[in-house]
Amino acid sequence: MDAPSLPPADLYINRELSMLEFNKRVLAQAEDPDTPLLERLRFLCISCTNLDEFFEIRVAALKQRIEIGAPAQGPEKLSAQEVFDAIRHRTLNLVSQQYALLNDVMFPELTRAGVRFVQSQDWDDDQKEWLSGYFDEQVVPVLTPLTFDPSRPFPRVLNKSLNFILRLRGKDAFGRRRHRGMVQAPRSLPRIIRLPEHLSSPGSHDFVFLSSVIRVHVDKLFPGLGVEGCYQFRITRNSNLYVDEEEVSDLVRALEGQLEASRYGAAVRLEVSHECPDDLQQFLLDHFNLQEHDMFLVDGPVNLNRLATVCDIAGRPDLLYAQFTQGLPEELLSDANIFTILSKQNVLLHHPYQSFIPIIDFIGAAAADENVLAIKQTLYRTGANSPIVDHLVAAARAGKEVTVVIELMARFDEAANISLANRLQEAGAQVVYGLVGYKTHAKMTLVVRREDDKLVRYVHLGTGNYHHATTHVYTDYGYMSSSQRLGEDVHKVFMQLTSLTEAGDLSRMLVSPFTLFDALIAKIERETENARAGKKARIIAKINALNEPQLMDALYAASQAGVKIDLIIRGICSLRPGVPGLSENIHVRSIVGRFLEHSRVYYFLNDGNEEYYCSSADWMDRNLFRRNESCFSIRQKQIKDQIKRDLELFLADNCQSWILHGDGSYERLTPGKAKPISAQDTFLETLAAPT
Repeated sequence: MDAPSLPPADLYINRELSMLEFNKRVLAQAEDPDTPLLERLRFLCISCTNLDEFFEIRVAALKQRIEIGAPAQGPEKLSAQEVFDAIRHRTLNLVSQQYALLNDVMFPELTRAGVRFVQSQDWDDDQKEWLSGYFDEQVVPVLTPLTFDPSRPFPRVLNKSLNFILRLRGKDAFGRRRHRGMVQAPRSLPRIIRLPEHLSSPGSHDFVFLSSVIRVHVDKLFPGLGVEGCYQFRITRNSNLYVDEEEVSDLVRALEGQLEASRYGAAVRLEVSHECPDDLQQFLLDHFNLQEHDMFLVDGPVNLNRLATVCDIAGRPDLLYAQFTQGLPEELLSDANIFTILSKQNVLLHHPYQSFIPIIDFIGAAAADENVLAIKQTLYRTGANSPIVDHLVAAARAGKEVTVVIELMARFDEAANISLANRLQEAGAQVVYGLVGYKTHAKMTLVVRREDDKLVRYVHLGTGNYHHATTHVYTDYGYMSSSQRLGEDVHKVFMQLTSLTEAGDLSRMLVSPFTLFDALIAKIERETENARAGKKARIIAKINALNEPQLMDALYAASQAGVKIDLIIRGICSLRPGVPGLSENIHVRSIVGRFLEHSRVYYFLNDGNEEYYCSSADWMDRNLFRRNESCFSIRQKQIKDQIKRDLELFLADNCQSWILHGDGSYERLTPGKAKPISAQDTFLETLAAPT
């Protein structure tokens, strides 16, 4: 059957609009009364943080395309202006939904639960006195009140910082009339202030917004001038980093310069209090070279994501998800040396239900083992105070050959990665930076150990980052092995990353940007031919995003041939499922729950010779053509069976699954009269340690 003759916009879903749909699903977790109350607040904050990044990166790039008149981009062939207009409409609704949830639902329910945000009009006399003292002693010393004239221009405003625009009256100390002023809140100040216990309501934890404290006491900063109005605002700036690979001679220096510049990149969004008068709104728009469609009037704090701190300091574990102890697979429960264990069997860890500690201990054991000669590792994100980096430093200082491929351009982690690169180099490690234009996104560790006069390679390959903190909230697979062929493949890939030469034939791995895309197309086409030949054909992929046009077209052709295709895609999906004559056999679901679904798994039935792959790569243009990614096959029956059970559980989930319809909208599944099945809850029950 030929594909229906449809315009591109009807064949594909725009990436940016799909991203906003994901953020709506995140916000739905905040609206869900079955989610613990403080976790609902956290999900609200996550939705705001996601929106910040969306404007900093996606909308910023879109505005640049509009400015230069760039042609339509993406497989759906929508113009930049069409996409921007759709984003504006949907984002207005999303922001309105966020603040309505906060003001009409979250604040009242939190108050009833004993976590109270006290508004300035509700402060009693004792609270007013304490907050006045707090302002004088803790806030005033770090504030700089400003007024404007030709010699005192409007100050530079830091990306996403809290600021106040003021309407003033009267004359200053020099006899000059002042109409406007401004106060910037330094980032060193906490945005949420916890009131002392004796000033809180009985049995309650009371909090006050810094913005409220500044607004109430701002007149103290302008003695002799009258403050007629004080309105908070926030600017979001373009945070894309631009490095010309043909011109840059020192990537570290180039990035350091770009990081500083990005703090004051072009403004892309203005958030301002809905009470701000029209003339002050226009003043801000004019100054930041923005239009009315770039402004969002908000009924509450302009930086909602700062509310997340309350979840951790409120002291109310009963309003959070129940704590759990991460488990260990049976193979790692013995006291045997990790190299002894891996010499006998491969190990698959499923985070966060199972602990990340064995991977840290694996690297630590390698650093301390006198028989280990070399350690090689890729680092994309690690976080501050990483125990893995500590082990690598110790290994280098102990005289082992330590090679670390660090991706400096890991978005929003660039400064941290520059710092850890310097630390590793000072310890004697060989540090190699990712190639400009081809981010190193692969997750790999290689340990070379001398055993009985021969060298044995041990590897860890993962679907997620070597970031200890995120392994508590991201779902990922980690695979540990001493397979000779896999070790040889990982060795070849590291050689390619460091020398930029060809990796040669790989027997257990597929890599981007060289072999992964072609292999995926070939495997999809093989399933297509099997279906046409009357054989059973099946594809299951669990990924974070799908927008690569050729892959989507191959999946459409497979669907038309009768291949049953299940896609578990957390975020962006540009493919339209269920389109008559095109994609009736494709089903797409997104799972959004307590943990961020992050693992990437590909399954192909292959006429009964089932193939399983785990990978660092999503099915996106950037992952397949502009990144160094790793994909490794799983060949042990026990581990393949485990992954298959996991995939089947995700497909059976009827509590946290959202089904994508052909029009781009998502519908949340509910159990109805069926047995409730939550994949994440089931993994907690079966993989986490008994409590």
